[in-house]
Order: sequence, then C-alpha cells, then structure tokens
Amino acid sequence: MKKLVTLVSLMICMWSCDSQKENTQDKFTCVDVEKQIRYCEKQLRKSVENLDPQQKKLPRNIEHGEATWSCSHWSGWTAGFYPGILWYMYEATNDNYWKEKATEWTLVLDSNKCRDWKDHDLGFVMYCSYGNAYRLTKDTSWLSPIYMAADTLMTLFNPQVGTILSWPWMKRKKGWPHNTIIDNMMNLEMLMFVAQMKNDERYRQVAIQHANMTKQHHFRDDFTTYHVIVYDSARPVPLQKVTFQGYADNSMWARGQAWAIYGFTMMYRFTKQKEYLVQAQKAADVYLERLPEDYIPYWDFMAPNIPHEERDASAAAITASALIELADHSEEPLRQKYFQSSQKMLATLSSEEYLADDKNHAFLLHSVGFKPAGGEIDMPIIYADYYYLEALLRTKQFKEKYPNSCM
Repeated sequence: MKKLVTLVSLMICMWSCDSQKENTQDKFTCVDVEKQIRYCEKQLRKSVENLDPQQKKLPRNIEHGEATWSCSHWSGWTAGFYPGILWYMYEATNDNYWKEKATEWTLVLDSNKCRDWKDHDLGFVMYCSYGNAYRLTKDTSWLSPIYMAADTLMTLFNPQVGTILSWPWMKRKKGWPHNTIIDNMMNLEMLMFVAQMKNDERYRQVAIQHANMTKQHHFRDDFTTYHVIVYDSARPVPLQKVTFQGYADNSMWARGQAWAIYGFTMMYRFTKQKEYLVQAQKAADVYLERLPEDYIPYWDFMAPNIPHEERDASAAAITASALIELADHSEEPLRQKYFQSSQKMLATLSSEEYLADDKNHAFLLHSVGFKPAGGEIDMPIIYADYYYLEALLRTKQFKEKYPNSCM
C-alpha cells in the first residue's frame, strides 16, 4: 500500500512539474517597459532643452552625423508626432513637466486651424497631437481643432469613388484623376472619434466607405498591399495599382503594410465588424511570415539587394504597436502569436543596434522615409519614435490586462 501511495505521489509530482514547465514555456519574456520609458524620457529631455517652440517648427529627422533634430514647418504631415510623443511621456510618467511641454508644443499647431488644407494627412497632424491632448486631459478646448480638421478631411471624400483623396497635387503632377494611398487608413481614426463625440453618422460612414474600398482594391490575393490605387474620379473603378515610396508596383513596401495592419485593427476597434479584424490578421500574417530573424523588416520586402538593403525601424515600431492591439482583439492562439511577435520587434528595437542613446536626441536609429527619391534613408525619423513609445505603453496595458502573458 505504501508503495502504491508513493507511486501515485510521484506521478502527481511529475504531472505537476510538467504542467508548470508547459505554463512557463507558454509565457514569454517581454521588453522591459519601465527601462525603455526611462531611456525615452532621457532622450526626450535632450530635445526639449534644445528646441524652441517659438520657431514654429517641429522635429522631422536627424541628418547623418548630426545630434539634433532637423525641423519642418508646422503644416507638414509629420508635425503632430512630436507633440504626441510628449503627451505619451506625460501618460507614462504622470509628470506635469511633460504635460506642460506637450501643451506648449501642441499649440504650435494652432495655425493649422486657419489653414486652407489641400492634403489628407490631417489625422496624423491633428489627432496624434490634439487627440492625445483631449484623451489625457478631457479638456474640451482641445476638441475644436480636431473637429475642424475632420470637416476639412471630409471635403476630400469623393462619394462617386468611395474614398478620401490622397495627395491632391498628384492630379497636376501625374494626371491622376483620384488617388488613394494605404497610409490614408490612419486618418480614419480621427473621423471615427469625431463621429462618436458629435454623435454624427456622416463621419463614420465616410470612414467605413473608405475602409471598405481599401479592403476591396488595395490588397492582393496574398494580402500584401499596393501603395497607391488610382481611380476614375467619377466611379469606383481602379485605373492603376502602383507604388510611390516602395520598390515596385507589385512589391510589399514595409511601412505601407504596417499602415494596413494598424488601420484595419483600429477600424475593428470602432466598428466591431469582423471583416476588419480578419483583414488585419491576414495582413499581419503575411508580414510576419516574410520577416528576417530579428523581426525588423527591410524597407521593402522585395527590395533587390537583400540582405544588403536598409532596415526600417519605423515600419517595425508601427507594426509592433498595431500587433499589440490586434492581439487584444484576437482569440488564442493568435493573441499569443501577435503579442509575442510585437515583443520580438521591440526587443530588437531596444537593442544597442537600434537605440540612438548618446549618438543623437532620437529614440531609434535606422528608419527609411522615401528611398526611391533618395529621402530620409537610414536615419532617425520622428514617427518611428512616436509609435515606439506608443508600443511600450500598449505593452504595459496588455500585461496589466493579461498578467500571464510574460515571464
């Protein structure tokens, strides 16, 4: 009898140990969020002490061999990212110093309220800045500029095509009747937010129509994306499917695929329409399947000289942030797959190879803006930093919601 009890006890112990081993294997080592936020805060202090908001210019990139940010006009498409970073730092630290800096730099964009906009990037400019300002303070004075930007964005919507016009100047430059780029999915978040705040379905319907047309025409059969769809301006018929910033018309431009993953994940958050979730998952799956071992993409997945092509930290940061939200919306095992993939991306971005540290004032090195035109190749770019910090904050929130997701 004693032998039987001993044998049963041993079997229970072995089962328990195996079970604990399996549970440990299921867990994953996440990036050290607090450590990386402290690093970002250190870098951000360098820039705020060096920059003057009275100049009405905002960080864009850091040129090779330089330590400080090159700045662009307050009307540029990247203008909202630096104020957004400051708001994220306030969220991360609850330090009023960062709230004051975020407020100061957001108000640099105030002139945009009176600007005759002729471009589609209002979501990037006004929602990353004023949108975060309202989200974190609930001060309704931040809402008016967002509403004005949304109304202006609505004027670029072509109901005969069903999408928002991108790059109106391309009509003159290339003779495109009506074009839409995959990047434009990112501007829909502002429309969905305004629809909720104003209880006005017009904004929501425009965003949904745009997303539906993008889903129909921007994706190939393998769920890689075209950068630009040129439409007939009088009907929803694609005339051309091309690239502008990628390697080739049929290649997968890394940042474009990142915009698609992020944009459709965001649309699912607002609508809970399953088709958007599935689209985001399919776009994410093909992206992950084709990544190098370190999880940082080449600037284009089909660039001709891989592995001697530049990596794009900005695409990695955008995708990492998107995957964390996508994981939250997905069921297992996809939840674990997307979250762990995001952490692998962040782990590489948080390594010595990608951190700017003492080299300059940015968070991240090695982004690519517009290689075919020779612009912003292998340098820090402001939106990489924005989405990197956003991904860190999202990691923290995910771990709080799913405490067993990390070791």
